[in-house]
Parts: sequence; C-alpha cells; structure tokens
Amino acid sequence: MSTSIPPSRERRALARFGLALALLQPCLAHASLLSGDALDTMANVVAWIALIIVPVVLIAVFWIVHILPERIAENRRHPQLDAIKTLCLLSLVFGGLLWPLAWLWAYTKPVLHKMAYGTDTADHHGHAGDALSPLHDARAAPEEEPVAVAAADTQPRAAETQAEVDELRRRIRSLEMALAMGERGGARPARTPGGDEE
Repeated sequence: MSTSIPPSRERRALARFGLALALLQPCLAHASLLSGDALDTMANVVAWIALIIVPVVLIAVFWIVHILPERIAENRRHPQLDAIKTLCLLSLVFGGLLWPLAWLWAYTKPVLHKMAYGTDTADHHGHAGDALSPLHDARAAPEEEPVAVAAADTQPRAAETQAEVDELRRRIRSLEMALAMGERGGARPARTPGGDEE
C-alpha cells in the first residue's frame, strides 16, 4: 500500500523551497536613495543640523528644565523665591546636583515662615519674573514717605517734632558744657554704677 501526499501539502513544500532559494540569491544592495551630488548635499545638511541646531535646541531645553523650580515657586508665590533662584544658579556650578533640592523646595509649604509672618505666600513684585539680579538687589531704593492725611493733622506733629529737637539740642549743650568743665578742672566726670557718666 502506498501513501500519497495531498496536493496542498506538496504545493506548500514547493512554495517554501522556492522562497528559500529566492532568499539565498544575491541581490543588488543600494545604501541610499540618493547618489552623487545629491548625496553630498544631503550629508552637508545633516552635518550642519547636527553641529548647530541640535546643540542650540538641547541648551534651550536644558535651560527651560533648569529654571522650572523657579517658575513653580513664582506661581505658588513661595516666600523663599530668591533662595530657590539662588539654588538653581548654584546647581549650574555643581553639575545639576542641587536642582532636585530646588525642585522639592519649590513645592514645600513654608511652615516656619507661616509661624513667623502669619502667611505662607508672598507677593514678588521686585523682579517681575526676571532672573535673579544681584546688582539690582544691592541698590537701596528710597522709602516712600507717607502722604499727609490732612493739613490740620500735620500741624501738631510738626510742633511735637520741633519741641523734641529743641529738647535734644538743650541736652547736648548741657552735656558739652559739663564735659568742658570737667576737662578744665582736671577732674573726670563721676561714673554711675551702670558705667554711664554723669
């Protein structure tokens, strides 16, 4: 008795054998779709992109991520915004090691600040969102004088102030005379037990 292979199996085996032969045949390989001058031009474009555009984009992304704690603290009106800005700048010097601390600090609630000042937020109107500027911080801005409420209210105050100034001048003159008398007589003024001169 002989067994025969069904025709569908024969076809499949023949198809597999044909596919294996086709894969084993050497074929022409093309490394690029472009050739000649077009290939050189494309290589120059890719080189310029890799040398100029990619570093600029990477620096911009790095800077945006680097000042993220500062922006978070500003949006949350954190009272220690200047310290967080300084920590972000120091993070540049220390290779980014301090950046996670600045990021965590920006999200914290300043409990001790609330105990001391009664609030855990602050209004940052000094820099208007600009980066930390030590030269601007060093300048002392003159304090604005309060506006007088009424002319009648300022009259008694001026009289009190003038009276205080006159009293201080009188006391200075008497102390100068006492000092001059002590120097002429050769005697030094007596000291009180607290160490003050009389």
